[in-house]
Amino acid sequence: MRKKLDTAGEIERSLNTVFRPSVWTKFIKAVKEFKMINAGDKIAVCISGGKDSMLLAKLMQMLHKISDVPFEIEYISMDPGYNAKNRKKIEENAKKIGIPVKFFETDIFDVTANVGGNPCYLCARMRRGHLYAKAKELGCNKIALGHHKNDVIETTLMGMLFSGQIQGMLPKLKSTNFEGMELIRPLYYVGESDIIKWRDRNELEFIACACKLTAGLAKGDENSARLQTKQIIEKLSKEIPDVEEHILKSLTNCQLDTLIEYKQNGVRHSFLEQFEDDENHNA
Repeated sequence: MRKKLDTAGEIERSLNTVFRPSVWTKFIKAVKEFKMINAGDKIAVCISGGKDSMLLAKLMQMLHKISDVPFEIEYISMDPGYNAKNRKKIEENAKKIGIPVKFFETDIFDVTANVGGNPCYLCARMRRGHLYAKAKELGCNKIALGHHKNDVIETTLMGMLFSGQIQGMLPKLKSTNFEGMELIRPLYYVGESDIIKWRDRNELEFIACACKLTAGLAKGDENSARLQTKQIIEKLSKEIPDVEEHILKSLTNCQLDTLIEYKQNGVRHSFLEQFEDDENHNA
């Protein structure tokens, strides 16, 4: 029986060996390709307690040790109202992986429990705002979130299927509410299946959503649109093995001149604008 991995060093070595091609190399590719880290940056790595953010924290820690680009890191975890068991689980996992986390408390779960409409949407917006505020308080100019490749792919397809729009998920963006702050997604090219393999090989257990509103729901019911999209992609993948890569690649291969309308900086443009310009030019 394989010896249980229970130290930060062993977990780190797995990322340098077994998971180097599938996780570490793809993480580095995204950081470099999208110029996510610059000299003098102070980055708040945001840890929710799930597998994605915990892996991100470890990868950022490893990069910080060897990077030629000088930057600082703060590891922050917002407690939106976790029960004692979930809070303890996050603390234990952070210690096991070797991440020095700074916790701060909010009342997000209590607030969202008393509103109608879409509490998950409100929760996400409130979380983002609190994370930006805490990061700024700590002197950071960037926050790093654990969105991975499948989040990008699913969000793109969800927009088309459920909202009637073509909209991607950028690897980095500037905050509109917190001046001078940016958000980066260093796991942009890392697939969820490889994150799960890393988690399972290292015998790690992480919390899921942990929200009071979803505690009694079956797995996945708290976000049926995303669950349905996952299932559609899984089904397509059996017939089209590269379908995930094709969806991701489509975000870098958008033919604007074939679209009837598109938005840029909030302004709507029609294909008729160019059509009429060409018509006047040829008149």
